[in-house]
Amino acid sequence: MDARVVDYLDDKLQTLGDLDSLDALLANIQEQQGLLQQQLRDAQGSLADAKQTAREHHDALQARVASFKRDQQDIDRRLMVITASETSDDAVPRFEGVLATLQRFDVANAYLELLQQVHTLSDEAQSQLQTSSEAALRPYKQLRSLHTRLVRLQEDAEGAAPQLLHHVDQITQGLRNQILVAFTSQLEQVLKRVRWPTPAATIPGPLQEEWVVATNNLLELQMPELEALVSGTGGTSKAKPPAVLLPFAVLVRPLEMRFRYHFEGDKPTNRIDRPEYFLTHITSLLSDYSAFVQDFVQPILLKHFRGTDLAMTPVYVDATCALITALLPMVRAKVGALLPKVAGEPQLLSHLMHELMAFDTTIREDWGYDGGYGVEGWNGLSWEVLVQGDWFGRWLQVEKDFALARYQSIVDAPDFGDLDYESVDPKATKPTKGAIRVNDLLETITGQADRYRPLTAFEHKISFVIDIQIAIFDKLHERLQSSLEAYLAMTTTIGRAVGGISKEEQDKLLGIEGLERLCKTYGSADYLEKAMRDWSDDVFFLDIWEELNERSRQAKSIGNMSVADIAERTSSTVGSDEEGGALFDETAGSYSKLRERSEQIITDTLNNNVRLTLRAYRQINPWATLTGSSASPGATLSPTAELDPLLVYLTNTLGFLCHALAAAPLRRITRSILATISKTLWDNVLTRHRFSTNGASQLQADLTAICQVVNNAVGAGVAEAGLRKCLEGAQLVGLPVKGGKPEKASRGPAPSGDEAEADWEVWGADAAEAADQETNRTSSDRLGLWEVEKRLFADNHSAREVLEDLGFETLTETEAREVLGKRVELAG
Repeated sequence: MDARVVDYLDDKLQTLGDLDSLDALLANIQEQQGLLQQQLRDAQGSLADAKQTAREHHDALQARVASFKRDQQDIDRRLMVITASETSDDAVPRFEGVLATLQRFDVANAYLELLQQVHTLSDEAQSQLQTSSEAALRPYKQLRSLHTRLVRLQEDAEGAAPQLLHHVDQITQGLRNQILVAFTSQLEQVLKRVRWPTPAATIPGPLQEEWVVATNNLLELQMPELEALVSGTGGTSKAKPPAVLLPFAVLVRPLEMRFRYHFEGDKPTNRIDRPEYFLTHITSLLSDYSAFVQDFVQPILLKHFRGTDLAMTPVYVDATCALITALLPMVRAKVGALLPKVAGEPQLLSHLMHELMAFDTTIREDWGYDGGYGVEGWNGLSWEVLVQGDWFGRWLQVEKDFALARYQSIVDAPDFGDLDYESVDPKATKPTKGAIRVNDLLETITGQADRYRPLTAFEHKISFVIDIQIAIFDKLHERLQSSLEAYLAMTTTIGRAVGGISKEEQDKLLGIEGLERLCKTYGSADYLEKAMRDWSDDVFFLDIWEELNERSRQAKSIGNMSVADIAERTSSTVGSDEEGGALFDETAGSYSKLRERSEQIITDTLNNNVRLTLRAYRQINPWATLTGSSASPGATLSPTAELDPLLVYLTNTLGFLCHALAAAPLRRITRSILATISKTLWDNVLTRHRFSTNGASQLQADLTAICQVVNNAVGAGVAEAGLRKCLEGAQLVGLPVKGGKPEKASRGPAPSGDEAEADWEVWGADAAEAADQETNRTSSDRLGLWEVEKRLFADNHSAREVLEDLGFETLTETEAREVLGKRVELAG
């Protein structure tokens, strides 16, 4: 028995009770056996079907193979018969050649059919033209559409059929010209009846319908060309001017004849040095005939182009713009003929370009002409000449030569270096006449005037700024810098020795003459620096600056200059993310440095001369021995004789400077001079010598004389502020003696410097006691010498209080004790 059967029976019959379910077990086994037999029969049937399908597929493949062989043999036989070849390998190339010939025949047949269609449309249009010009438009439009499709197919096929395209184009253009002649004749007849081109011409009621039909016919004839222009380029290309509408070409034909009569013959109006004649003539034509086209052409244009792709293009929809477009070709032709004649004449070329840019501005701003370019705007005829005609380089050189020639004539003028007291505000720093003229030159010739403001190409604007304006500014800066260096060379010891400067020449250089020379440099640098700051705030230059920054972030070069070169000439912030910056930063910065340096040299020169004039004064020592009635109260003391050189020098110098400089630099220089005087008097007079009451009074009189001279030239209070320390010292050392000298304990020399307060209390116990008694005393009388001495030497707190009571603001406690100790009554 099979082992699996045994296992199955062992599993099902394990106990005696399982024998009771034996019948059910047998029935289940029989049912499963039936299912298995059914599955076996189904599998045997599927196998038989698969074998039958495989035999049928094999038979079909065998039949197809046999058929293919028969067909191959038939083809080979036919090829050999057709090509008279011995083998099929020889027959295949010959057969391919036959197929290529058939293909060419097919293409030729298609060409013939196309040509037949073209000629049919052309003949139909010409036949219609004999009876009705309007009816000829339908076959012409079909022919034009066919021609447009051929052009596009020719581009896709890389120029496969140039002869066919040329032939169709010739037929299309010929038919167009025939229709154009007919339509033009219709419109000319209407214009003749209204006596066009008289400025007062109108279209009367009976001619309105004929006028509208004639105008519409020309627009319909041109419509396929305009649609192809828009669909082909997406708008008007700046390299190609917009199309002239055919009705306007008819309208301007007599105007063009009149223009050529006046400006192409030997008439007095045809002058190469007066381009404004023919340019003004064009604007006059616009003024005369714009009303006519607005009244009688504008409604037709609006109706005709409504709903088309051209409805939003003013150059076609606006009648005035369309008239301008029709007039511009005659101006282009005239300018093109004039340019070669003036190319060798710099002044004539410059004049032509300026008049042309002024004309562009008038057409663009006064007449609102955009040239069909929308938001970008019309670049103008000057752009066409400078960019498309490549005349910019030549014109820029002419303008640069002209500006440099004017600059040189300014430099060579005898009064170039004279200070100009009349052209600027009386309270402002005075520049030289040459600096003012150079600035005016750059404003009127190249800057603030209309020399290059109308230019539309940014590269041209930045070239104009750098190559002319900044270049001339740099040349003048070099000249001013050289003048300053020459002055320094002549006033130094080595320079005088090498240059052979005489004593008289040196005195002039160190006197008013030399000071005036320095002020010329300072004033010119200050004036031009401010001018460039003002230029940088001008809207025109602000626009250039913003566009320069934007372009420099996108490219490494602009025109033929790198961004680094432009930044070196304009501003180091070009193309960076730094805030601020301006177009003339570098140039203004160089003038600012020159101004600061020249001011420093003026200050140093004056300080040196002040020290020289005080040499005799600081060597005298009459201060402790002066006596006489001059010291009595109310007496007026004369300045010390040895102070006269300083007073004379200050009078002359400040008298000149107050007219040559503005208040701010004058006060800066004066403060420096006063600081030098103050230091010299403090170090060599106040703290070196002893003073009697009369000597102190004389010193105060001398200081008062200095203050009077300075204040007269600079302004009240300036001298007192600069000499405050000396004035306070002189007042302190000149305190009057009131009452007797108090008895004090013997004391050593007063401590100085930053010693502790305790030392002062030990040293001046008796003085402190006396000072304490006087602290609360309130009196309007002036403090006396002894009282001040007690309180000053008591301690630092008492010293500060007494200095405040005296109204002193500058002197420290140590300085006050040092000065007061120079009083003869306190010496020893």
